[in-house]
Amino acid sequence: MVSIIGVGLLFMLILFALNIITSVWAYNDCLSKGRSREFALLVLILTLIFPVMGLIVYLIIRNQ
Repeated sequence: MVSIIGVGLLFMLILFALNIITSVWAYNDCLSKGRSREFALLVLILTLIFPVMGLIVYLIIRNQ
């Protein structure tokens, strides 16, 4: 029983770290594309709150 809880916590920790990494990447990518810091901060916050949907939306609008 303890190992199932440990595996679940490890999985959640990996997903959380992946969320942080992709959010920081989106923020840095936004700045490197010449967007304003406010827009980049908005992207960072949205990808932190809505990890999958926020990243998909950012990838769609990043070249516009």
